[in-house]
Amino acid sequence: MDFNGAAVLVTGANRGLGRAFAQELARRGAKVYAGARNPASVVDEGVIPVQLDVTDDASVEAAAKELGDVSIVINNAGVLVGGADVDSIKAEFEVNFFGIVRTTDAFAPILKANGGGAIVNVLSILSFLGRAGWRGYAASKAAGWSLTKSTREALREQGTNVIAVHAGFIDTDMAAAQDGPKISPESVVSQVLQAIQNGDDEVLADDRTRAVKAALAS
Repeated sequence: MDFNGAAVLVTGANRGLGRAFAQELARRGAKVYAGARNPASVVDEGVIPVQLDVTDDASVEAAAKELGDVSIVINNAGVLVGGADVDSIKAEFEVNFFGIVRTTDAFAPILKANGGGAIVNVLSILSFLGRAGWRGYAASKAAGWSLTKSTREALREQGTNVIAVHAGFIDTDMAAAQDGPKISPESVVSQVLQAIQNGDDEVLADDRTRAVKAALAS
C-alpha cells in the first residue's frame, strides 16, 4: 500500500504515539486527519485537525460523515487511569475498547467503499499479561485483542486488513513515570507502516512483547 495520497485517520493524534503516526504519515505524503477531543491541541503542520471523541457516538458519527475518503484508520486513542474501582475501569474500557468499536463500526463501510484499506488497533503487551495495579487497562487491552481478531474475520471479505499492535512501554507521556526499557514511538510507527504495506495481521514491537507472546503457547 502506498501512503502517498492515501487518506488516513489517526485517533488520539495530538500527542505521544498518535502524534508520531500523524507526523510520519504526513512526511510520506498521506492526507492525515488528526483526531483529538480538542482539535486546537493538534499543532503540527501538514495534518488536518478533526474533532473526535471516541467515547461519544455523535462525535464519531460526525467524523465519519465528514471524512468519506479515508482508507486507513489507526485506532490509537487510549487511556491509563490505573484505579482499581469500577468507575476507573469503565473509563478505560470506554476509550480502549468501546472507542475502537465505535470508530471501526463507523468507518468500516467507508473503507469498503474505498477499496478495503486497513484498520490498525494499538494494543499492548498487557493484552497477554495481567498487572495488579492496572487490571482495568490490561483487561481493556485483552478485550481489544479479541475484538481485533473478530473484526479481522468480519471485514476480511470486504478486503480490509485489521492489524493488532502490541508493545511494552513506549517512550511517551503515558509511560513517563515507568522504569525499565522503552521503545521509541518512531520505531513503533515504522513497524506498523511496514505491516500495513505487507498486509500483516500483527505487530510485536519489542523483544519482551515477542517473548511474552511466544510463551503463551508453552
